[in-house]
Amino acid sequence: MTDSKLPAVGTTIFTVMSRLAEEHGAVNLGQGFPDFEPPAALKAALARHVAAGKNQYAPMAGVPALRARIAAELERSYGRKVDPESELTVTSGATEAIFDAIAAVVRPGDEVIVLDPAYDSYEPSVLLQGGRCIHVPLLAPSFAVDWQRVADAVNPRTRLLIVNFPHNPSGAVLVPSDLETLAAILRDTDVLVLSDEVYEHIVFDGRAHQSILRSEELFARSFVVGSFGKSYHATGWKIGWAAAPLRLTSELRKVHQFVTFSSSTPAQHALADVLAEDPTHLRTLGAFYQQKRDQFRAALAAVPFELLPVAGAYFQLADYSALSSDDDLTFARKLTTEIGVAAIPLSPFYAEPPDQRLVRFCFCKKSETLDAAAGRLARLAR
Repeated sequence: MTDSKLPAVGTTIFTVMSRLAEEHGAVNLGQGFPDFEPPAALKAALARHVAAGKNQYAPMAGVPALRARIAAELERSYGRKVDPESELTVTSGATEAIFDAIAAVVRPGDEVIVLDPAYDSYEPSVLLQGGRCIHVPLLAPSFAVDWQRVADAVNPRTRLLIVNFPHNPSGAVLVPSDLETLAAILRDTDVLVLSDEVYEHIVFDGRAHQSILRSEELFARSFVVGSFGKSYHATGWKIGWAAAPLRLTSELRKVHQFVTFSSSTPAQHALADVLAEDPTHLRTLGAFYQQKRDQFRAALAAVPFELLPVAGAYFQLADYSALSSDDDLTFARKLTTEIGVAAIPLSPFYAEPPDQRLVRFCFCKKSETLDAAAGRLARLAR
């Protein structure tokens, strides 16, 4: 086909590396999904609602009970009152919410600022609307935002800025002054914000997630996206949500109703139940994953990686410069085929990859999986 709307887009690196891991019997620390089960109470609630006949279309905007629980959680976490009727939409995963937001506001010729390294769904969604991505690299090796470069990139064609913190793939997080700086940069503009916050509950070492919802000024121009798949170890359920002011929610729902219309009914009811019955789950998620982070880092102590700091999310970046001069894709393939551990190279997250040697490991795995991977990686130290 010569007239593809996405001529440069092929199979995602996540699919490529997962397939390679399966072919070679490698421990898969590449694609970001847990290898353990969702909470037992959540699975029981799903079965209960299926048995009770909650198997037909949900309301387009989402099951009211779930939207009410999301609103209550956002107020508890960030002090932001969001109207569950007019400012919250349940979607089929966060990726759908991201696509819906972009499709709702980006027009041909618009520019969208993206912070690299970036999740790979952003740019194709922009391109499909006839927009253009302006890539601003995060600062190495901290992956903090270079706000001066962001400010320099804003111009009359800028329609949207996409931010993603806690950050995939680096695990970097924002601090309160970042929100203040962002608000100041955008104050005299019409630029909108899309904040991908799917790892909002996974922050470490006593930090607090700096959601766009904490800023009244920023929320007034923002879509904020979350994911129950990430928070409840149920990525296959594909339940996400988008919070936005009424004027933006109205536009997002115009797209949502013709992309999926609605999302899994029994899953929404089940999530509403567990949000009400077990409020501690979300509040202890950071400690749960911090233990896994620390276990994995300790297990790799003898391997000649330079492990970058991880402040949030469930990814560990490793600099392999002491081991190899290979590019990251070649090194990741060798890890999979020769060592038996799958990782993700970082270059596919960039429009213009910098000169660095980094791979991403995912530590949202059982303890025995992490130990097995570390045991195989220890061969690199010999």
